Amino acid sequence: MTDTPARLLSLLSLLQTPREWPGSELAERLGVSPRTIRRDIDRLRDLGYPVQATMGAVGGYRLVAGTAMPPLLLDDEEAVAIAVGLRAAAGHAVVGIEEASVRALGKLLQVLPGRLRHRVDTLNTATLPLLTGDGPTVEPEDLTVLANAVTNRERLRFAYRAGDGAETRRHVEPERLVSTGRRWYLVGFDLDRDDWRLFRVDRLSGPLATGARFTPRPLPAENAAVFVASKLRRRSHTHTMVATVHRPAAEVGSRLPWTGDHEVEPIDEHSCRLVSRAESLKWLASGLLLLDCDFEVHEPPELRDHLRLVAARANRGAGAAG
Repeated sequence: MTDTPARLLSLLSLLQTPREWPGSELAERLGVSPRTIRRDIDRLRDLGYPVQATMGAVGGYRLVAGTAMPPLLLDDEEAVAIAVGLRAAAGHAVVGIEEASVRALGKLLQVLPGRLRHRVDTLNTATLPLLTGDGPTVEPEDLTVLANAVTNRERLRFAYRAGDGAETRRHVEPERLVSTGRRWYLVGFDLDRDDWRLFRVDRLSGPLATGARFTPRPLPAENAAVFVASKLRRRSHTHTMVATVHRPAAEVGSRLPWTGDHEVEPIDEHSCRLVSRAESLKWLASGLLLLDCDFEVHEPPELRDHLRLVAARANRGAGAAG
């Protein structure tokens, strides 16, 4: 093999197999002399590939872990397997690897030959993963478009369906993708509304990178994750409860079924004032009942109505049992 770049790629492909290769075997495989193999090994080292050599009758060459991740060569089967795995991880928010999966998938799909891309699509069409949780699924292809636009600082256009079902077209400067609660969110500056917005990725369709680059704007939060958390907190806490609870404040704080989103203020040694926020009246009511003590609800009136309904249902059940 006289083509040096092609020979180096072939040599690298062999070395990425987890074994030690004698120089004579490498030379025979590539049809060159052992001296050429030694020169090619030096070239790979110059390119950043950590090739280790051992001396002796059973010595040889092998690729070891280095200080940085060098480019890898994948055969067809390996490329298909990785692409399928990355699509699964990207499409269902897998804790800890979701964003990295999207970035890696974008890089791989960019260079994947058409024949292999077809195999990946066929496998994904023919298989159905068993999901856990109730999070909505998203199209990995949409995620890769969004991720590439974020990386390249490129404006996006897409259709968006709001929570009330309203359909709109959006023109956005994407800042970041964030995965939380088994959902993907896009943080971006909406050019038509001149404000920062949060978009659920499962509600957008047809994302298209326009090719127009932009200069990043200062985000009104420490980072995108903090921005998403604050927006979701604001949206979810639709009910604020104020109640007097006839139990010591220390006991109430330790017995509440939820954490972090409540305030307990002592009134005296036997009672306290409880302020709590939640999306569901049922959740607030069940929390109060689980405290196993007397209480009076001051706000909201809808919670008092719900408790009356629960009490009437309980009385009917108790009467029927009697």
